[in-house]
Amino acid sequence: MRHRALAGTAVSAIGLGAMPLSIEHRPDSDQAIATIHAALDSGVTLIDTADSYHWHADEAGHNERLVARALARYGGDASHVLIATKGGRGRPGDGSWTVNGTPEHVKRAAEASARRLGVDAIGLYQLHKPDPAVPWSESVGALRDLLDAGTIRAAGISNVTTDQIREAHAILGDALASVQNRYSPAVRDSEPQLRLCTELGLAFLPWSPLGGISRSSLDGPSGPASTGTAFHRVAAGRGVSAQQVALAWLLARSPAVIPVPGASRPASITDSARAADLDLTATELSRLDRERPAVSQWPAPGSAD
Repeated sequence: MRHRALAGTAVSAIGLGAMPLSIEHRPDSDQAIATIHAALDSGVTLIDTADSYHWHADEAGHNERLVARALARYGGDASHVLIATKGGRGRPGDGSWTVNGTPEHVKRAAEASARRLGVDAIGLYQLHKPDPAVPWSESVGALRDLLDAGTIRAAGISNVTTDQIREAHAILGDALASVQNRYSPAVRDSEPQLRLCTELGLAFLPWSPLGGISRSSLDGPSGPASTGTAFHRVAAGRGVSAQQVALAWLLARSPAVIPVPGASRPASITDSARAADLDLTATELSRLDRERPAVSQWPAPGSAD
């Protein structure tokens, strides 16, 4: 597994987005833990979670507790795994998502996340989404307070504009480690944010990174994956899944990129992890750059981030 820089350490170039393990249509606990263990066995050392990754209204923090349980049960060494969690969003239990970026809420949420994860300090804590009802500087200021208090070691922001990145960087300085925005073969609106992250030395974590890659492509290079978009055709020529090609394409966009694909099965994250070692040619990258698949092909888990 190749590595990239995040929050002052080296992490796997492919992370695990743990959200599908706790929201609607989630697997049972045994499969969920097996999926996290498969990620670790594949060399994944970055797990992305959030306090709002849950299904029902009374189970806030479900995903954080699941991740902590899986790490505790892992037979190998998990001390080098970076857990990145998020706060500032909620789920009332009716399928909707709320946002609360008040400093008081963000600080309470971070402290609760640390307790659920069983850590003295959260390795990477991210504001989940800007709250239009709260000045951005106040929400980011809560991250500054959490850093000063030692509750978190590094800060990140998510679903942000370039102006919000610059403002957060001015407030947090080197403690700002990452930006997590939606970015995929089908959705490339965050290209300016990616360029800015590369310029500032921030990690860029694409969420829903497989948007535009159909579910039929996630089990290997045979069948429907061998036809369709350029991503499928490159995959067929390489004898790999379109999932791997999409992630390898993302990695080639910038050394700042660390995709966090979601998974609910061990086979899926095992396949995703192999993308870290897939080097696409200049000709292949040019073909993929020119094509933007329709996002409706796969409403990927994590699209509500």
